[in-house]
Amino acid sequence: MTDKKASTDYPIHELLAQRWSPYCFEDRPVAQADLRSLFEAARWAASSYNEQPWSFLVATRENPEEFARLLSCLVEGNQGWAKAAPVLVLCVVSLRFSRNNKDNRAAVHDLGLAAGNLVVEATARGLCVHQMIGILPDKAREVYQIPEHSEAWTAMAIGYKGDPAKLPDALKERDLTPRQRKPLSQFVFTGKWGHPSPLVQKRKA
Repeated sequence: MTDKKASTDYPIHELLAQRWSPYCFEDRPVAQADLRSLFEAARWAASSYNEQPWSFLVATRENPEEFARLLSCLVEGNQGWAKAAPVLVLCVVSLRFSRNNKDNRAAVHDLGLAAGNLVVEATARGLCVHQMIGILPDKAREVYQIPEHSEAWTAMAIGYKGDPAKLPDALKERDLTPRQRKPLSQFVFTGKWGHPSPLVQKRKA
């Protein structure tokens, strides 16, 4: 998993540098013990008032009927490649606090934190996670009877990185292209919006 290691401007943890989102997965199952640890990592994410507003629906290719149900909740473009992943996960968020039924503005943020924990744990175990916003929330609600004030928000494909040569050309190029990110100066500000913080302005030699 080191062939697309991030080229960072400053040192970061090795797992964060190694993490990336492939489109191609090996035809190889993920052990249940590993999956349990991924969700355990998500369980211990921070959340507003310890609400833990996340839920996960999981299906593996070892259960073809359940896998097909979850796959049907993805947009067509994602179904094309995600059907080869050994594990699919639908990420659901509860948008109201359970303690007072008020809107939880942090809910989606906290789902993201849980997903982040899961992704780091997966990377530590040699697994890859490809997260998707391209899902069909209404279809997911119908298929899984998701309750009111909860919503399917994203999905994940989990497995071992495969050979991108097996992908269609457009997806192959994405898997082979080096990873790129904005420089810190474009999103770390001080004083006013758009003014790069001195913290991230590179000093001239």
